[in-house]
Amino acid sequence: MDTPAKPAKSKTRFASVQPVLEKLFELYPQLFGERFLPLKLGIFQELLAAHPDDFQRESLKAALGVHTRSTRYLQSVAAGQKRHDLQGKPVDDVAPEHIFLSIVELFQRRQARSGEDLRPKLRAQLLAAFEKSGLTRQDYLARIGTPAEVIQVLLDEVLSEVEQQRARRAALRQAFEASGQSVEAFADALGMRVGDVQAALK
Repeated sequence: MDTPAKPAKSKTRFASVQPVLEKLFELYPQLFGERFLPLKLGIFQELLAAHPDDFQRESLKAALGVHTRSTRYLQSVAAGQKRHDLQGKPVDDVAPEHIFLSIVELFQRRQARSGEDLRPKLRAQLLAAFEKSGLTRQDYLARIGTPAEVIQVLLDEVLSEVEQQRARRAALRQAFEASGQSVEAFADALGMRVGDVQAALK
């Protein structure tokens, strides 16, 4: 007689916390509904305090773990959306390292299922995330730690490219300030479009 296949660990974990996830959806559809949003740090304690009769510590902890490791949740973090409180109000920025880790995790999940090389998309996401962080190369690396080699190669390229872009913008801004010209005249003198100059001077 064949031995029945054991359910995948992830499916078993989801099934065990599904009642808690359904309760969270019932209470906070703006956070746990069709659209997932990054959650405020400390929301676990707030949920326990607000609903002592609805949630037990361990089951709620497990449910939030499943929720925050889900692809849809990671997508919201990778997109750089703000963290939200129980009322659904944006309260804090997601830390650059959390955005980075979410981008990398999503890439690894998708690449494992895809025959397509997804590294160009990853590179574009990393570039946008680093530029948005406003951090220096040194500070960014200090916060994200040491990634896998394939990620490190792309990251080195991205950090160098953004640093070069920042240097060019700084030089352009300095030249503009020294010129005493209007943006239009300055752009015309350099043979650049006014919109490009305005974007670089921001």
